Amino acid sequence: MYSKEAQRALYDLSKKLLYTPHADLSAASAAERVQDLSSVIRYHEWRYYVQNDPVISDFEYDQLYKQLEALERLHPELIGPDSPTQRVSTDLTEDLDQVAHLTPMLSLDNSYDAADLNDFDTAVKKLCGLQRESEMAYAVEPKFDGGTIALVYENDRLVRAATRGNGEVGDDITANMRTLRSIPLQAHFSRHGIARAELRGEAIIRKDVFSKINDRRQEAGDPLFANPRNAATGGLRMKDPKEAANRGLEAFVYQLGFAVNAAGIQVLDRFPTHNDSILLLGELGFKVPALTPAPAVALPERRICANIDEVIAFCEGWQNQRDAYPYEIDGMVIKVNSLELQARCGFTAHHPRWAIAFKFKAKQATTRLRDVEFQVGKTGAITPVAKLEPVQLAGVTVQNVSLHNEEFIRSKDIRIGDQVLVERAGDVIPYIVKALDELRSGPERPVEFPTHCPVCHSPLVKPEDEAIWRCENAGCEAQVVQRMIFHASKHAMDIEGMGESAILRFYKIGWLHSIADIYRLDYGKIAELEGFGEKSAANLQKAVEKAKDNPIYRLLHSLSVHHLGLKSSRLLAAEVGHVLDLKDWDLDRYEEIKDVGPVLARNMYYFFHNEQNLELLRTLEALGVNLRQTEADQKPQSAAEGPLAGKSILFTGALATMTREEAETRAAAAGASIAGSVSKNLNILVVGEKAGSKLKKAQDLGSVAIWSEEEFLVNIA
Repeated sequence: MYSKEAQRALYDLSKKLLYTPHADLSAASAAERVQDLSSVIRYHEWRYYVQNDPVISDFEYDQLYKQLEALERLHPELIGPDSPTQRVSTDLTEDLDQVAHLTPMLSLDNSYDAADLNDFDTAVKKLCGLQRESEMAYAVEPKFDGGTIALVYENDRLVRAATRGNGEVGDDITANMRTLRSIPLQAHFSRHGIARAELRGEAIIRKDVFSKINDRRQEAGDPLFANPRNAATGGLRMKDPKEAANRGLEAFVYQLGFAVNAAGIQVLDRFPTHNDSILLLGELGFKVPALTPAPAVALPERRICANIDEVIAFCEGWQNQRDAYPYEIDGMVIKVNSLELQARCGFTAHHPRWAIAFKFKAKQATTRLRDVEFQVGKTGAITPVAKLEPVQLAGVTVQNVSLHNEEFIRSKDIRIGDQVLVERAGDVIPYIVKALDELRSGPERPVEFPTHCPVCHSPLVKPEDEAIWRCENAGCEAQVVQRMIFHASKHAMDIEGMGESAILRFYKIGWLHSIADIYRLDYGKIAELEGFGEKSAANLQKAVEKAKDNPIYRLLHSLSVHHLGLKSSRLLAAEVGHVLDLKDWDLDRYEEIKDVGPVLARNMYYFFHNEQNLELLRTLEALGVNLRQTEADQKPQSAAEGPLAGKSILFTGALATMTREEAETRAAAAGASIAGSVSKNLNILVVGEKAGSKLKKAQDLGSVAIWSEEEFLVNIA
């Protein structure tokens, strides 16, 4: 339908329209703008609904649509019968038969903040003839990010299933939907006086199932799906029902849109509220948004809110917990609960006036990859970093994204100049989902991975068992600086006030050349620096002196030995009276320690047989840094008989009464071993606030005991 050249032109035009003003246009300019907006919106609807492969975010699409609506309000003479605002977006294809819906399936108007919801509440009350201060009850439920479906039941049997299509007709997907175990083939509507019914719902894929699908596709060399929605909507239209069944589709039903008795008389009025109709559908065996919380989340899927303030609080609560939910959702849907009041509100040509979607902050967006820089880490690892044109994701401006390694770049065929799809999953670390190769215009160029260190120019090497290129020059300036930053960090020596910016500043002045120099600083000179002063310098000196007394497991971890983590540092610290005892160990001695494998054993052996490293440790000791085993380093004497003896334990989320490190220390003292991840070998997962994917994985395994922080404290008492 669209050539590559046309797609590039429409994409570029979309970006231009998004970022150029549209107010105060002349009549001629407004007409041209309306035409341009209509063209790009139709293109993006085709990409989204037909190709299942959008090239802009939902938020960007909504902004284009709102621009068109605003211009058409100002210039109603420009509204044409084929304007995108005059119909529902279409997902019709040429491959399937089309069937008519029993009632139109419209889109939803969108809101993005509390102010929008308050405006919606005011408008609804006005339409219903109510005072502004009146209470209005709303039903609120997740806005599932999948493929919309309509299910028709006659005489209690499923007779037809269709996509939303253009709102009037949709693609017939009955054979595919019959494979979904979450859709009853028979439901006893007749017991409630209903002979024919049409239900609305969403076909979706669980996040964990989606991950497995993409793993299989990667193994087979097939293109990966960008998100569960793409996989779900594609699955709806599979020609072979067996293929549709393999997509792991499920269906939530969220509305009884049409119901008549045997005489063809409408009987929806038997259910005074939207909530009543959903309760009926649940009783009949349909998967509906529940009034109780789903696993891994605190809030229920659906709530009846007494007023708009409760709606706002519920929506904001869901925005905070969306990533723990097993399914992708991109917002919440708010509906007037009373069906009588819904009828008073009525519809526009585009959407019902009694419902609105509260859209969450965008997790995906498209932007341009301007360049790739190569950074050198504390162990010499070379990490490519994408430099992006700044883009907003989940309320944060993103412009730097790790590309991990050369293999990652090659597998996704990412090129400098590409338009790329960026996601900020979990609202934490952004990553590039894919490059939009169909939008390439010619100047894009492959990423050239360096053969030499970008800082010290030493040749790079790639160990056989790794995917990462490394600079093996231990004196490389970048590595030296990164090792100092890590040494002082919270997870190593924990020197408060000695953050990255301070270390970089002292390094540029010439005060720091190695880790040892951190303990030689002149605090009088620091006090003279702009932004410090005597008090800050004194606090920094106090923090450095405190760090000197740290247990040796912290010192070991701070040395940046490749593969030496905090857990392994604890294991080693418990075996030596003095850090320099490790210079007398051979490889076999390291491997005698449980959880110390051959790779770490080799790295430790070489580190402690390097005279420069030994001299550094002797210098640190001369400067007052503790190198002798402390009580905190020792194995608890009663660990074998402790209440958690023989158990493996892991902590996730924010704990209320202690730090993660303190919790692990107390668990070890009770005889437990500290696990690094959730697996079938894990015995206990202790869950704090905002627990994420670890909790979900543990619940899926079913064999892991899940404790609260309070339960943990009781069990080690």
